[in-house]
Amino acid sequence: MNRPAGSVSAFVDRHFLHFNAAALKDAAEGYSRHIDAGGQMLVAMGGAMSTAELGISLAEMIRAGKVHAICCTGANLEEDVFNLVAHSHYKRVPHYRDLTPRDEQDLLEHHLNRVTDTCIPEEEAMRRIERIVLEEWLAADAKGERYFPHEYLYRVLRSKVLEPLYDANPRDSWLLAASDMNLPMFVPGWEDSTLGNVFAAHAIGGRFRSVHTIKSGIEYMMALADWYRQTSVRAPIGFFQIGGGISGDFPICVVPMLHQDLRLPDVALWGYFCQISDSTTSYGSYSGAVPNEKITWGKLAMDTPKYVIESDATIVVPLIFAKVLGW
Repeated sequence: MNRPAGSVSAFVDRHFLHFNAAALKDAAEGYSRHIDAGGQMLVAMGGAMSTAELGISLAEMIRAGKVHAICCTGANLEEDVFNLVAHSHYKRVPHYRDLTPRDEQDLLEHHLNRVTDTCIPEEEAMRRIERIVLEEWLAADAKGERYFPHEYLYRVLRSKVLEPLYDANPRDSWLLAASDMNLPMFVPGWEDSTLGNVFAAHAIGGRFRSVHTIKSGIEYMMALADWYRQTSVRAPIGFFQIGGGISGDFPICVVPMLHQDLRLPDVALWGYFCQISDSTTSYGSYSGAVPNEKITWGKLAMDTPKYVIESDATIVVPLIFAKVLGW
């Protein structure tokens, strides 16, 4: 396809010719081929991508039908909504490497929680969302209803209660786009998040009849298995992994679980794989493992298109998404 001379895609085509740059270009083109052939794509998102405002491009990918399911950490789930209601209250600290322990203590005393060069304001972001989602938790608990963590935030967004509080462009919220599209979502290890800690604190304080008002990680795996089985019979599913950790490890294991543990026949392997990571293979980390290692675990096939980009996801992902979107 001929691109306008000033487009991002044309820039990538002209300049990204070798090494990690070429891997980026190849992965983006492989992503497009997978989607154009009728495939679907699961995006796995670790790190602090929501605070990095990845939603600016991810929301467009969701609306364009280029993303069909998301597996993310609890932090990414909530931090997109934090930014949505408190964007102007965030504090950027570009010289974070120069901060002294006293400087860090000052940020704490001003209720600013630092994520690298960006501080999330506790009252305007975390506590504001806590008060609103707590009402959803309590209402469900009183009725004996149970929902997944992302479903509670979907309910909050769909109630429109946050609209008067929007402090960022709602089109830049990937979770709002996902809610509008009713995108399948999987959030393993949600307990390891601000709202997960908040729920635990209220549970310890006796606010809930049952801790099971929040559905569990095992139930998330069961829901993922159901989605994968239903989807893979009609379309190959790709796996686009941003960062490492549980958001990537959890969903990719659904294939060997279905085949090797549940012993189902003819379980389709992942049809595309791309990982963006700065983890080093020689350290023994799963996040740094090259894709071929996943063949031995029954996750990828020998001929699955595989890409690894060893770079900063906050730089790489928007460029890939721009190229997939034809920008």
